[in-house]
Amino acid sequence: MINYAQAPSPSFLLDESRLRRNLELISSVQERAGVSVILALKGFSMWRVFPLVKQYLKGATASSLHEARLIYEEMGVRAHTYSPAYIPGELEEILKYSSHLTFNSVAEYERHTGHLAKAGHKVSAGLRVNPEYSEVETDLYNPAAPGSRLGIAPDGLGERLPEGVEGLHFHTLCESSSFDLEKVLAAFEHHFGRFFPQLKWVNFGGGHLMTRQGYDIPHLIQLLQKFRERTGLEVIMEPGSAIAWETGELVTTVLDVVENRGVRTAIIDASFTAHMPDTLEMPYLPKIIGSKPEGEGLYTYRIGGVSCLAGDYKQAYHFDRPLEPGDRLVFWDMIHYTMVKTTTFNGVRHPDICMWREDGELEVVKRFGYEDFKGRLS
Repeated sequence: MINYAQAPSPSFLLDESRLRRNLELISSVQERAGVSVILALKGFSMWRVFPLVKQYLKGATASSLHEARLIYEEMGVRAHTYSPAYIPGELEEILKYSSHLTFNSVAEYERHTGHLAKAGHKVSAGLRVNPEYSEVETDLYNPAAPGSRLGIAPDGLGERLPEGVEGLHFHTLCESSSFDLEKVLAAFEHHFGRFFPQLKWVNFGGGHLMTRQGYDIPHLIQLLQKFRERTGLEVIMEPGSAIAWETGELVTTVLDVVENRGVRTAIIDASFTAHMPDTLEMPYLPKIIGSKPEGEGLYTYRIGGVSCLAGDYKQAYHFDRPLEPGDRLVFWDMIHYTMVKTTTFNGVRHPDICMWREDGELEVVKRFGYEDFKGRLS
């Protein structure tokens, strides 16, 4: 059991044992289906645990020079790299850290083919394509929304791929099921199956939430096996959320309770806009451990962040007793797509990063302070 009272506040607290459990499940899928599963840093880039991740997964994927370098330096492997566009002055260094490089358009690939030959090691080139099908309802998270800038549409390619292209990459899922993948895969094969004889690999992107309770693992494995048998292609998957799903919390403390026109707001020492932006962007109501479903708690509160943004709050939460300054509020599942998107807006202190080790000890991995805020400015 994690003792949240031992953690500093605010802090992100990763449970090492839960992370290992997720990795073991994903590794079993990888082996049984005969595919390569790699970590997407855009969802989880806590490099302190990269040695653990490397025990189970076959690498990692980057979307920028800095992510590719972090993978190379801290995981000891070259990245599968994709970006909507590459900055010319960075491409030579990106290639140094990459084993695969996927381009967002044919024109960009053709502009940079000369760099690939000068990499000094084999770099497999790919193109991102857009099957124009997705089950994702929120446009902010939907790469296949009408007019998307991500990936080549079905009518954007001729009968043959450009010389040197070895793979295709699609990504249209977001915390989705294997049945969503099945529908996307049907659209992908319909539009781009004619290119399979020219390929070595296909990257199915991310959004495969196989560690969520109720996810149909046997169906996923069957789907992957059949695709491999049908095409003979190497299959790569790069989930972000699935790796760190339900592996850690955000520990916060109530600073004050204010009331205005019958609305009670408990203000905490963290911020939704700065530390939990997905809760406002998706949006969704993050779970607080110990809170009650609507209609069950006697005391109802809006939880307010410590920034001065008027909309830095979520509602409504219900509790059995009144909240008071000093109370701990622990937000469940706040590791994936949370730590990677934090800011120091308003100069609000970034939460510390901690681990609850498998031996039951708390490790404070990183503390943040004024110099971290100052260092981002000039």
